[in-house]
Amino acid sequence: MSVDTTPPSGTDDRARPVPPEAAETSRAFSRRTMAIWLITTGLVGAAASFLLLHERILLWQDPEHSTACDINPWVSCGEVMDSWQAATFGFPNIFLGVVGFPVVIAVGITLLAGLRPPRWYWLGLQAGVLFAFGFCVWLWSQAVYTIGALCPYCMVVWAAVIPMTVSVTARNILTGTIPASGAVRRVTADWWWVVLVLIYLLVAASIAIELPQALGI
Repeated sequence: MSVDTTPPSGTDDRARPVPPEAAETSRAFSRRTMAIWLITTGLVGAAASFLLLHERILLWQDPEHSTACDINPWVSCGEVMDSWQAATFGFPNIFLGVVGFPVVIAVGITLLAGLRPPRWYWLGLQAGVLFAFGFCVWLWSQAVYTIGALCPYCMVVWAAVIPMTVSVTARNILTGTIPASGAVRRVTADWWWVVLVLIYLLVAASIAIELPQALGI
């Protein structure tokens, strides 16, 4: 898999000098590869978000409704939806996913179609995925340590946002969109997948440790 690293003219991010290390390592995050990352994670996140929206509408219609993922006190979408954290900004968090993930999918489709986005485009996407990641980290901490209940659909959203954020950040570092030293680019090229795995392991470990305590085991 390869990426075109020929410096173009104009205003896009590739107009900036791309260091030799970036030109070599960015092959792992070509436009096609990034399109696949974004479309795949966007579809997964969107599916979970729309399922959550469906359950939220049913709860609005019937407060006694038992959601499809109300398995026990520890695994319960309804328990999480009833918390104030589920509407952090004054409206259901679900709407962020319902709007945001289709945008990510659209970005992926435009990349597949051959779009060569300008640098500000990638920086905007970077800001968006970092916000999503930070918000998911906060929601994870609230669900595990404050609410004491997990929403499976929310966990699917977390699982989608993690690789989305790691891949976009790695791509932007390797291509020079985010200025970084040669050492940082080399570490990113060699270890980005380790960061992805470690984040998943940390989330799984926190749940595995907290679950027995929550259940009194």
